[in-house]
Amino acid sequence: MPIIEVTDSKTEKDFLNLPFKIYKNDPHWVPHLEQDIKNVFDPKKNKFHRHGIIKRWILTEEGEVLGRIAAFINHKQNKKNKQKIGGIGFFECVNDQRKAHELFEFAKNWLESQDIEIIEGPINFGEKDKYWGLIIENFEYPPYYSQNYNPEYYVPFFENYGFKLYYEQYIFYRKTTDELIPSIKAKSERIRKDPKFTFETIKKNNLPKYAEDFRTVYNRAWLKHEGFAGMEQRQAMAIMKTIKPILDEDLIYFAYHGGRPVGFFIALPEINQIFKHVNGKLDWIGKLKFLYHKWRGTCTTFFGLAFGIDPDFQSKGLEGAIFDVCRKTVTSKNKYEDVVITWIGDFNPKMIHVIENLGARKLRTLATYRYLMDRNAPFERAKIIQ
Repeated sequence: MPIIEVTDSKTEKDFLNLPFKIYKNDPHWVPHLEQDIKNVFDPKKNKFHRHGIIKRWILTEEGEVLGRIAAFINHKQNKKNKQKIGGIGFFECVNDQRKAHELFEFAKNWLESQDIEIIEGPINFGEKDKYWGLIIENFEYPPYYSQNYNPEYYVPFFENYGFKLYYEQYIFYRKTTDELIPSIKAKSERIRKDPKFTFETIKKNNLPKYAEDFRTVYNRAWLKHEGFAGMEQRQAMAIMKTIKPILDEDLIYFAYHGGRPVGFFIALPEINQIFKHVNGKLDWIGKLKFLYHKWRGTCTTFFGLAFGIDPDFQSKGLEGAIFDVCRKTVTSKNKYEDVVITWIGDFNPKMIHVIENLGARKLRTLATYRYLMDRNAPFERAKIIQ
């Protein structure tokens, strides 16, 4: 069966349209926005092209597209970590293991020709908050915006080929009306009664200030982590500009101690509840549908995107306080019914403990796999963050 590189508008269209065949009878599937996927492969839109390379292919049989895959390398990350790692992603295939393995083999051979020793997948040619991981538990819940989604039969495709679990990714869920557990609630109330602590929502008209507050806490929280070089000011501002079009000021809170930024909780409306009505196309009709459903209040869920606490204030109740301030705001305005918290790796037990203490329960599990080119090399799971 021919495997063809995506090099023109026709093959790109075939690549983009395949999921509609795979999921046509799946009531939970929400298509990614076409423009979002195109942007991943566009050097003008995706900064990872500056220090990496990406290829994508489709598998056909008698003129019918039955599978697709992308393979990529982040040279900058490999140089920093002194490893030769490549990635695969955007995999889709009909329920035929032989065809799936042909795609894996083709991508593997290309990566091997680039001197890659380890393959990770399915991942993104970009940041980890998008298109990362394979669902391995709970296939009966819609994906949040830019989350990977897959049928259950993809799991044996990966594992039978030789991919092994590198780490699990947990997505959590809670109702907005749920109270904090008593011990966390008590700590939260003590924090909120302390006049040195203040809380405020983000303001769209002053994004540079909050970008810098976000960067300050983020860098402090991750400073001791291996391989962390620190977030630059322009990167923090780029994040704020990216989320600005859809942010709800009531969902993004910052905590301060004596005026110093010490914590943040960043959440966004779960816009996939709207995007499921636009069928992957944000053309003028799609934009009208988006505005209609936004006006109608179709979004009843928000998703927690990022949580950060300065190390000096961790495990003292600030996590619960900042989350509870946000929770009480949205419940008082009757804006949202529940919250989904984006994935946390099993290599980060401390953050998992924080989220569970907020009363959230595990909703879904994904997996990031690794494939070692040297089949006799020892396999190791992702290191636990201490």
